[in-house]
This record gives sequence, structure tokens and C-alpha cells, in this order.
Amino acid sequence: MPTHRAPNVYAGSYVDRSSNLRKDVAWLAAALADERSRFVPLWRQHNLLRFDPEPAAVLLPASALGPVGAADVVLLGLFRGVACFALEVESESPPLAGTEYADLRTSGALLSADEAGLLAYARGMLYWRQRHRHCGACGAPTRAESGGHVMTCSSPTCATQTFPRIDPAIIVLVTDGERALLGRQASWPAGRYSTIAGFVEPGESLEDAVVREVREETSIEVREVEYHSSQPWPFPSSLMVGFHARASSFDVSCPDGELEDARWFSPHELAAGTPALPPPQSISFRLIADWYRRLAGRELAEEPGARLWPRTR
Repeated sequence: MPTHRAPNVYAGSYVDRSSNLRKDVAWLAAALADERSRFVPLWRQHNLLRFDPEPAAVLLPASALGPVGAADVVLLGLFRGVACFALEVESESPPLAGTEYADLRTSGALLSADEAGLLAYARGMLYWRQRHRHCGACGAPTRAESGGHVMTCSSPTCATQTFPRIDPAIIVLVTDGERALLGRQASWPAGRYSTIAGFVEPGESLEDAVVREVREETSIEVREVEYHSSQPWPFPSSLMVGFHARASSFDVSCPDGELEDARWFSPHELAAGTPALPPPQSISFRLIADWYRRLAGRELAEEPGARLWPRTR
């Protein structure tokens, strides 16, 4: 297994997070007033994008927003050499002609790698912040500190601090050497299948979660669990940890009801368009595509008959 892989979509060293600057009140004030600084606006977890002439993130200067205080924003760090902040906006009306608030889940693959990663970071931070406006220990309102990376209880007798959290989840392509195990949820469009995934439970290793989730959802036992790569997945707040695993049993069923169906697919079926595959920007597709390349010696996305789930808005 290679020791280094190209980052998945939304991953990579696209921003200098500059954690040392989060508590520097003077620096934050100067950066918020600096016209070179850029702001990533979000409205109801939708990012501001431009699609003409090419898809691109819209990063706004301070002058396009009006007065902005440190309590209103999250410092993301330095992006392309300038300070960059995430900001929740109240109006869906785009501030610039030719822009719109779009769902990053379906638009992320259209953006440059660094812009997709920046927008995912902003989306994840603001989602966390929105859900921690009150203290989880005593219920008092919280206030933002450290550049928006800490929410502190306003009650002096409590003062509990809450830090950004993500939900770790495993995602795994199980194979028997010649076939891939894929499943589908009942809510998905007809024909769409994907890899097996699930959240890691307390007291459980990532490898243990792989074994448990595959067994619970498909009745298949696995061995040779090998790490592949990971992907930030802020829909709403997950870190997808990807694996390949080898099956040690082969009779499929769906005992826990999470999946409507699960079955084995050959490389020929994948290349011929049965089933419809996950979005190309997802780690799920990459797990499948890397396995297909090793087996067939060709790129799955370039197979004329392959049916990829739409990745555009």
C-alpha cells in the first residue's frame, strides 16, 4: 500500500490555520479592518459561488459586508497569503451579481482543490458554532473566543469551554478479490449503490468499527482491514476514514435495516453502468476506483458505460 496519496476532495494543506493568532486580539482587530482580508460567507450552510465563466468560490472583502466584529466570525487562518474568516449571513440575497448560495456537497468537485477545502472548513466550523450557542453543562449562553474556535459559557460559576468537534466515521470497500460489496439506502435514487459506512462508537477502534458496521449492515465478515485515506466531510460534521477490507464470508443480507439492499458487483458490471456509483468527489468513489484500477488496469471514471452519480449542482 502506498505511504502517500494525493488528498481527497476537501482535504489538503490549503490554508495556514495560524492557531497562534487566534488569541491575538490586536491582530484580529487589524485583520478584520484590513481590506486585503477575505470572508467566506455562508447562508444556511450554503456557500457563495460563481459559476460563470468557471465555478469558483466568492471571497468577500470587508467593504462588501459592513461592520464585522470578532464575535461574528471564525478565523480560518491565512489563505493565499491573507487573513480569511468564515461568516454566517442572514439573507439569502447574494451580495454580488452573478453569484448564488449553493450546496457544497454537489458543487465542491467543480472548484479548485484549495477553494473546496477552504469552503468545507468554513462550513464545518459554522455548523459547530451554531449548535453550541448555549452551554451543554448549564444551559447559559456561550460567547465566542480564540478567533471563534472556543465557545465559553457566560456563567461565571460554570465557564465551561467547548471546542470544535467532528464525528469520526469509517467507510470501507469490501471485496472478495474479484467482486466489490456495495449497498444502497431506500432514500437514494434508483440504482445508486455505495460503499459501507457508519459512525465509530465510544470505546471502539477504527478497525473494530469496520468489522462491526459491515457485519451489522450486510452480514459479511471481514479480515485484512487496511487504511486507505481520509476525507473531511462537513455534511454536516464528519471525518470519513477510508479502508479496504477482504471478505471472509460471502452470503449477503441486510439484518439491521440500514440498507435496502447490498450485493456483490463485478468490475465488468461497474464499467457497464450497474450500479450508479457515488459522486466522484467522495472518498467512497475513490475507494472503488482505486480497487478497479488495480484489477482492470484502467480508470473507472473513463469507462464509457460507467454511471457516476451527478456531481454538479
